[in-house]
Amino acid sequence: MFRLSKETHAYGRPAQPSQGARRRRGGARPGRHGRIDARVAQEAGVGLGTIYRHFPTQEALYQAIVSERTRDLIDEAEPLMSATDSAAAFFDFFARIIKHSAEKKALYEVIRAAGLDPTVDMDHVVRDMRNAIEKLLTRAQEAGTIRQSLRIPEVFALMTATARGAESDSWNDELRSRTLAVIFDGMRQV
Repeated sequence: MFRLSKETHAYGRPAQPSQGARRRRGGARPGRHGRIDARVAQEAGVGLGTIYRHFPTQEALYQAIVSERTRDLIDEAEPLMSATDSAAAFFDFFARIIKHSAEKKALYEVIRAAGLDPTVDMDHVVRDMRNAIEKLLTRAQEAGTIRQSLRIPEVFALMTATARGAESDSWNDELRSRTLAVIFDGMRQV
């Protein structure tokens, strides 16, 4: 005799999981916002089941991508910490952040279009980024090449404004370089 389970609809089709069941699975829900598209698995060269074992929802996958890309950028700061020209190292990392920001724009747009916040659970990554920037800034200030009056809040304000400009206006490499040169001139010790 055919028995109905919690997972089977009366007509033999799989039932939609309850809100509680979806929460226990990490928030996955039917529809384009919660389900991982098979194209993602195909692009990664793995089966959809493999993707779901690691990332139960599209949200979890996107957050992992954003976190990993930002971690990669933070890792790029490490060799700059011992660079001979500490001002050039600080400016190089600042420029990389702006370029990274413009490159991640498309990913962030997809995430936001899905009604998600790409920065959820990113506090630890933001803290590590801040620490990397602060170390590079301090090193350059100690070398006497960056204004002593420049502090992290001003650096973040300049980074945020520059990144938003680069993102919204799709700056080419030349415009980004010229804009950063003006900003960096203003940061130099006079």
